[in-house]
Amino acid sequence: MNLFADIRTLVLDSLTALQSEGVLPAGLDFTNVAVEPPRDALHGDMATNAAMVLAKPAKSKPRDIAEALAAKLLQDARITAADVAGPGFLNLTLDPASWTAIVPQAIKSGADFGRSDMGQGKKVNVEYVSANPTGPLHVGHTRGAVFGDALASLLDFAGYDVTREYYINDGGAQVDVLARSAYLRYLEANGQEVAFEDGTYPGDYLIPVGQALKEKYGDSLVGKPESEWLADLRAFGTEAMMDMIRADLKALNIEMDVFYSEKSLYGTGRIEAAIDSLKDKGLIYEGVLEPPKGKKPEDWEPREQTLFKSTEHGDDVDRPVKKSDGSWTYFAPDIAYHYDKISRGFDELIDIFGADHGGYVKRMKAAVSALSDGQVPVDIKLTQLVKLFKDGEPFKMSKRAGTFITLRDVVEQVGPDVTRFHMLTRKQDAPLDFDFDKVLEQSKENPVFYVQYANARICSVMRKANEAGVDTSDAILAAADMGANTHPAELALARKLAEWPRLLELAAKHNEPHRVSFYLYELAAEYHSLHNLGKAEPQLRFWQADNTDLSLSKIALTRAVSVVLSAGLGILGVTPMTEM
Repeated sequence: MNLFADIRTLVLDSLTALQSEGVLPAGLDFTNVAVEPPRDALHGDMATNAAMVLAKPAKSKPRDIAEALAAKLLQDARITAADVAGPGFLNLTLDPASWTAIVPQAIKSGADFGRSDMGQGKKVNVEYVSANPTGPLHVGHTRGAVFGDALASLLDFAGYDVTREYYINDGGAQVDVLARSAYLRYLEANGQEVAFEDGTYPGDYLIPVGQALKEKYGDSLVGKPESEWLADLRAFGTEAMMDMIRADLKALNIEMDVFYSEKSLYGTGRIEAAIDSLKDKGLIYEGVLEPPKGKKPEDWEPREQTLFKSTEHGDDVDRPVKKSDGSWTYFAPDIAYHYDKISRGFDELIDIFGADHGGYVKRMKAAVSALSDGQVPVDIKLTQLVKLFKDGEPFKMSKRAGTFITLRDVVEQVGPDVTRFHMLTRKQDAPLDFDFDKVLEQSKENPVFYVQYANARICSVMRKANEAGVDTSDAILAAADMGANTHPAELALARKLAEWPRLLELAAKHNEPHRVSFYLYELAAEYHSLHNLGKAEPQLRFWQADNTDLSLSKIALTRAVSVVLSAGLGILGVTPMTEM
C-alpha cells in the first residue's frame, strides 16, 4: 500500500475530470505532477505541485487551477482539507483513518511491505568492490562493498532482477608484482633472508602463501629465474588472494553472484570483438592526442595510437585503446568487459568505483553508450574515503596488510552489523568518519544503536503482553481497532510508516541506499518519542494492563514499526536486534 501513490492517482483522476468539464484543456502532460510530504508539517499531510506545473501549458493561473482541483479533491472522504498556498501549491490534510489504515497493511504484508514492481523485472548488473587480487580488502573497499550490496538488495526489493558482480583485475602488471612478492615469501619459508623492494608487497598476509608454495614446490624454485616460476605463481597467488577476499566479503555477509576474470578477456578474441564493434560504428581511428593538461610541450612525445572517439559520446577527449607498440591500453579490457555485460542482456549497468576513479567516469559512460547505441544506461557511483578514529585521534590498528587497515580489522572490532549500518550513514560520495568509540556508543547520536534499540523495545513490549497471556500474533494485531490511535504522536508515527513505500521507490530510482538508513533513524525517532511520552501520559503506553483491546491497537502500531525496521535493516544487510 503506497498512500502517496494512491493520493497522486486521486489528483490525476481529478485533473482528468476537470478536463472533461472544460476547466482544463485536453492533451496536458501529467508526468511531472507530484504528491509528496510538505516541507513544513504545519502545512498539512501532503502537497501537490499540479497547479504549478500545469499552469503554463493550460494557459491558466496556478491559483485558479489549484482552487478547482481542491474542490474536486474534497469530494473524496480521505481529504479533510485542501488549502491553496503561495502562487498555487495545494496542501492536503487527510483523515486520520487514512494513516492508521497503514498499520494492518504493514502487518499483513510483513517483510514484503513496501516491495514494488517498479523495476518490472529489468536485469541490472551491479559491479562493486572489484579490488585488485593482490591482498586483503581494506577499509576503503569496505564502504564500496557495503554500498554495492545494499544497493543490490534495494533494487531487488523494488522489482529488479539483480546480479551482484565482482570484476577480478588479474590481467595487469600488478599481478606480476604479486607473484614476485609471493616468491619472496617462498624464499623466506625456505630459510632465506629477503628484502621487499621495487614496489613488492610486504604485508604479512603473504606469509601463508609462501609457506603453501614451499609445501607445493619444496625448494625446487629457489634460485630459479623468474621465467620458470612467474606464470605459476601468478595463478597460485591470485587464487590465494581471491580466497582471502571471498572470506573478507563473507565476514560482511556479502555473497557475489559472479566473479569475472579480466584475464579471461585476453587471448580469447573478446577484446578484439569489442573494439571491432566500435570500429564498425566508425568510432575507432589512428591518431595523435594532444598533450595532457599540466604537461609541458617538451615533455610530451606525440605517438600515433589507436583511439576511440569517446568525445562523440560525451567524453572530454578521445581515449587510446591500443598503444603505439601494439599492446592494449588498460581501457581496452574494460571496454570489452562492459561489452560482455551488454551481450549478457543486462538492461542497466551500475559500477561502483573508489574516489580515485573520478577521471574514469566519462570515458566508461561513453564506451557503454557507444557499445549499446545508447540503449543501456550505466550509472557510476564513486565512494569517498573513510577515516578511522579512536579516542578522537586517527586510528591505525594493524600492519598485517603492510600499508593499510583491512576490512577484517574493522569487522573484528565492531561486528558486521555496526560496520554495514555506519557505512551507510552518509551518502556514498561524501567523506565518512568511522569513530570506533561512537559506533559502539549506546545513545541517540549513534544511529545503529538508536534503530536497533527501537526494534528491541518493541519486542520487549510484545513479550510483556505475551507473558500476561495476550495473543500478539500478526493475525490478531492486524484485526485490532486502529481508531484508538488518535494522539498526534501516534498519528505522526503512522504517517512516517506511510512514507516507507514511497521512500523505497525514490531510493531505488536514484540508486541511493543511504536514504533507507536515514529513514530508519527518523522512524526510530518517532517511535522513541511516543514511547517516552508514555512515561508521563499513561494512556499512551503500549501495554495497558486493564484494557486488552486498547493494548492490541497500540501494540499493532508498534508491530508495524518493527516490520518496517526489520525490512529496512534487511535491505542494509543488518540483523534486527530483538533484545539489548
